[in-house]
Amino acid sequence: MRPESAKLLTDILDSSTRIVEYTRGRSRDQYLAEGELRDAVHWNFAVIGEALSQLNKLDPVTAQQISEWHRIIGFRNQLIHGYGVIKNEITWDIIETKLPVLRADVSRLLTL
Repeated sequence: MRPESAKLLTDILDSSTRIVEYTRGRSRDQYLAEGELRDAVHWNFAVIGEALSQLNKLDPVTAQQISEWHRIIGFRNQLIHGYGVIKNEITWDIIETKLPVLRADVSRLLTL
């Protein structure tokens, strides 16, 4: 794997770890009520999406081994360009159901 690809994958894993740490022990209602928490989560999802977008340009074979890679990039675009229509309930669902899959995919790729 190219060093640049590994760096981008590490950035994705680091940002996903931050989201896990920020939301650990928090409920959906707490997430919905705490603007600073949502801001921190949104920023890290934006970093994840941007890193994956860059990875797809640099190394599409690796990027496309990540489940729903195109949707992750799309979510980043929505956070940055369509922030007014973000549904925080959906973001919470992404944290609970999609983030573990992303973390597993990226961890697997980093060990190849």
